[in-house]
This record gives sequence, structure tokens and C-alpha cells, in this order.
Amino acid sequence: MAKIKSAFEKAMEKAAAIGELTPEEKQKLKDQETLRALLAGFFKGDIDRDGLWQKLKGRDISMLKAAQENMIDSIGLGGFQEEFQQRKDGILAVETLKDQQNTSTIELLLDAMNRIRTEYQEGKENAEEELRAAVESNPQMRLRPVRTPDGRTALQATLSVDEAVQAKLSEFMSQHEEHYGAELERMIMKLKDAIQ
Repeated sequence: MAKIKSAFEKAMEKAAAIGELTPEEKQKLKDQETLRALLAGFFKGDIDRDGLWQKLKGRDISMLKAAQENMIDSIGLGGFQEEFQQRKDGILAVETLKDQQNTSTIELLLDAMNRIRTEYQEGKENAEEELRAAVESNPQMRLRPVRTPDGRTALQATLSVDEAVQAKLSEFMSQHEEHYGAELERMIMKLKDAIQ
């Protein structure tokens, strides 16, 4: 059976084909592989924030920032609150390892991100409930334009309540997600600036 190669081993083979890496480049590749494995364990829940803190203690600032950026990049509009809290705890734990800390600003930005995520989720849930009530009370919302054999367009009640709700919800969600996605992205950029 063939051995599965790590990203580090693949990078080293590729570098050997191109030319010899400097010791700094080799160390950087090794650090990236170490960080990838460490964060994979953190995201899976194999290690908690304290374990992450212990494993990153004494590492250089570039590795600490890379760890924080990876955790920041893993935050999205969806997902469970526990996952967000885990990333928040990890980002803040890593920040305490730095000589120059920006913990209060980072915490404020993470709280703002959490509010955006909460508003997004609540808006999505409320929209579905309101659309369902509107469709159930107004049968005209279940009408769909259809082309008749003579080429005219007529309205026909062809949608079920669920189909009508999903059609209207997808229209709403496109705009809703665009708005909150832009807000979250703005906070992510501010957060990345704050960890520098």
C-alpha cells in the first residue's frame, strides 16, 4: 500500500524539483504543516483553547498570526454557536501569547461578528415563518405564470404552499445573505487588521 504524503513532504518534493530551499523556507513549510495539523485537531475538538495555547506558546509572531487568520477565515454566517464560540476562544487565547496584545478590540470585533450572525439567522427564520403565513392566507401567492397553447401567458395555481414559500424565500435569502455577508466580510477585514 502506498504511503499518503503530507503537504510538507509534497512541498519538499516540489521544491527539490525546482531547486534547493533555503533553511528559512524549509522552516516556514514545516511550521505551516505543524499549524495545519494543530488547527485540524482544534476544529475537530480534539484540543481545546488551553491546549492550543500550550502548543503555540513560544512560537514566533508570524505563526500566531497565521493561526488567528485561519480561525477567522473559518467563521461564516452559518454554523453552530458552539463553533463560533470555539473560534472566538481560540483567537483570544492566541492573542494572549503576543507581546503586544489587542485583546479588547479583537473581542469587540468578534462580538460584533456574532451579532451579525445572530441577526442573519433570526432574519432567515422570521422570513420563512412570515412567508408561510402570507402564502397560506393569500392563495394568489401560489400562482405561477404559464404559457398557454395559443402563446398567451396565464396565471395558474401550480405551486404548493411549500413550493411557494421556498420560491419566495430563495428571492429573500439572496438579498439577505448578500447584505449580511458583506457586513461579516467587513468585520473580518477589521479583525485581521487588529491581529497585526
